[in-house]
Amino acid sequence: MRAASRLGQALNARAEILHLSEAAHDAVLLPREPGGLSHGLRAALAARMCRHVGDEALTAHYDSYLAHASDLDLAALARPGGLCGDSLHDAMARHADLLTLSPREATRQDIAALKTAGVSEADIVRLSELAAFVNYQLRVLAGLRLLKEVEAR
Repeated sequence: MRAASRLGQALNARAEILHLSEAAHDAVLLPREPGGLSHGLRAALAARMCRHVGDEALTAHYDSYLAHASDLDLAALARPGGLCGDSLHDAMARHADLLTLSPREATRQDIAALKTAGVSEADIVRLSELAAFVNYQLRVLAGLRLLKEVEAR
């Protein structure tokens, strides 16, 4: 009986985590008030981060968001190293790269560089939230795939 209740608790916790993750996804990628990070820019940067890590399924997910966005001129940002020619957006892409590839190396100077490029403080927070969520999502999916591989053995 006790094991069943622990199992029930674990299943309830898993359901809650999935619900909260889905809510975070929508809040970060499709907010009602996107500020200086349009939905298309968010999708492009998310796809870029996923490409850095090599997650094809999640890349396709964010590419589909980008394909339905109105600002397709940002599509170049969906690729690592890609620039769109807008200094503000290009600075955001470089920062997303930093937060994905070497987050421990991010410093105050990197935030200052974003501000110098014209990124507002509110948009720096939005960009950080996006990078944090996408990288969380990538790690969760990697962990789930690893568990699936272990179970298959």
